[in-house]
Amino acid sequence: ALLPPPEFLAEGTAIDDLKKPDRVLIGGRETESGLKAVATLKAVYERWVPSERVITANLWSAELSKLTANAFLAQRISSINAISALCEATGANVKQVSYAIGTDSRIGPKFLNASVGFGGSCFQKDILNLVYICESVGLKEVADYWRSVVTINDYQKDRFVNRMLEAMFNTVSGKRCAIFGFAFKKDTGDTRETPAIDVCHKLMADKAKIACYDPQVTEDQMIRDLSLDPYMWDHPAGQVTPKMTMVKQQFTTCKTAYEAAAGAHCIAIMTEWDEFKTLDYQKLYDGMVKPAYIFDGRNIVDPVKLREIGFVVYGIGQPLDPFVTESAF
Repeated sequence: ALLPPPEFLAEGTAIDDLKKPDRVLIGGRETESGLKAVATLKAVYERWVPSERVITANLWSAELSKLTANAFLAQRISSINAISALCEATGANVKQVSYAIGTDSRIGPKFLNASVGFGGSCFQKDILNLVYICESVGLKEVADYWRSVVTINDYQKDRFVNRMLEAMFNTVSGKRCAIFGFAFKKDTGDTRETPAIDVCHKLMADKAKIACYDPQVTEDQMIRDLSLDPYMWDHPAGQVTPKMTMVKQQFTTCKTAYEAAAGAHCIAIMTEWDEFKTLDYQKLYDGMVKPAYIFDGRNIVDPVKLREIGFVVYGIGQPLDPFVTESAF
């Protein structure tokens, strides 16, 4: 019998997720042999998972539950990111909005942090799988609805770069841009579909010089990611592309955040690594070209304190620094 138990492990917490899962979902055919097989596997999981957390379903329900779970999580991120654009246009603060709506027990606070966008191997892939299934059964309007979650994610990355360009006198040509973080989220070296790839591509298209620091991602991985065409991240790691030489002319990696920021015109925070919250930003500022900019794609630094140091600061969905123009939203 075929038993698809979808995995719900999250990057950075996979072992804990396996030991203490929110639920285990087992799918199987609703036949005599299928039900027997499901019961056998359920008994295995019940050796360490409470019985009420081991859920059984038919094949389609199990498959759609996996896709829908990731689609709902990504939808929440795109929803708050869409609101972040409105906050910037009106003078609202998305952090305050997120906190206010998160206190509603029907909504809750999780996945309501506005950012430069979601990444990882699952969210976009599973949403597009859901879109494909909807289209294949003639549900065009439903497919369009879920596709819009990805559209907003792409829009958010474009909007972030537009803020950078317009704040920095409409060009980053020849300017050193320090990128803090390359992984799609903290506590992992995973770079699949990371927003940093798109942001770096757009900056390099305007002839920026990128200096990137990430505590876990290797230089080879970054160069490879920036050299491959979209959706090619699962190809063999040894693949060499003609773009690598071009990327290396504009992209370098650094061993510390301070090295990346030395002589830079701006810092763009792309991953919410904890160490970025405790850096000596006065030291960073002293070593940068003035005016010195910080574009916080994860809303992890205090814009008030940074402005006191002298930085021009842009935070997703937060009241705009006078230096950052209104027209980019």
